[in-house]
Amino acid sequence: MDIRTVGIVGAGQMGAGIAHVAAVSGFDVILTDIESRVLENGIETIDRNLDRQIKKGAVEAAAKAEIVNRISTSTHVDEHRRADLVVESAVESLTIKSEIFRQLDELCPAATLLASNTSSISITRLAAVTGRPDRIVGMHFMNPVPVMRLVEVVRGLETSDTTVSTIRRVAERMGKIPVECADHPGFVSNRLLMPMINEAIFAVSEGIATPESIDKIMTLGANHPMGPLRIADLIGLDNCLSVMRILHDELGEDKYRPCPLLVKMVDAGRLGRKSGRGFFSYDED
Repeated sequence: MDIRTVGIVGAGQMGAGIAHVAAVSGFDVILTDIESRVLENGIETIDRNLDRQIKKGAVEAAAKAEIVNRISTSTHVDEHRRADLVVESAVESLTIKSEIFRQLDELCPAATLLASNTSSISITRLAAVTGRPDRIVGMHFMNPVPVMRLVEVVRGLETSDTTVSTIRRVAERMGKIPVECADHPGFVSNRLLMPMINEAIFAVSEGIATPESIDKIMTLGANHPMGPLRIADLIGLDNCLSVMRILHDELGEDKYRPCPLLVKMVDAGRLGRKSGRGFFSYDED
């Protein structure tokens, strides 16, 4: 199947990043969100990130206008009727994502592929609310999307080989490296990453070390490029909590129980970079 137009539902941090790499790669992009303010912020983010890439020589300055013009925006999900592939990038909620997939299944032509950027929710469950389970797939980008090269390609119970091979080609055209995995809670990346982050938060709450010390130990001692608590701030502590709750609910093991300090910080609105404060503080830049 030839993918020319990519739709993205949700213009937050991840959705805007997917729109960015899709447009840079030559796809026509339809970016939608229920809030016009979120769409405006998403386009502003894309503009800033393109300027960063131009300064680094990754994108030609003369190409910027053409890239931006490939992206159309709307607050109406029915714009995705024109898309060959739609990537859902809404909040990490089975209820919300399922409703989006129901709408897309009704709106989009039968041949349209529907993908989810979910980091932990079952692709098989999302596929079950549609009439095209063979054309539903997980396409889990990493944050920040313009920088990170991995895309987890998640095969649901009925996802076809044709769908998987098409998504792999799309990811490769975007400059990503697609790696396939099965449909299990957290897939591979978050099945391993989130418990590490959660354990680092327990270490803070138990007074074992400061956030600075924990991150320094893991960067210097384990050769990680970024410590687990800075990664948590980058991902968003609310997103970390959502994934940990899904892992705990789905797998039923105590080792996936979210740290109470993580819950408190989310309740307090300390969500990481996007709120200006998490385990570390961030200025506007």
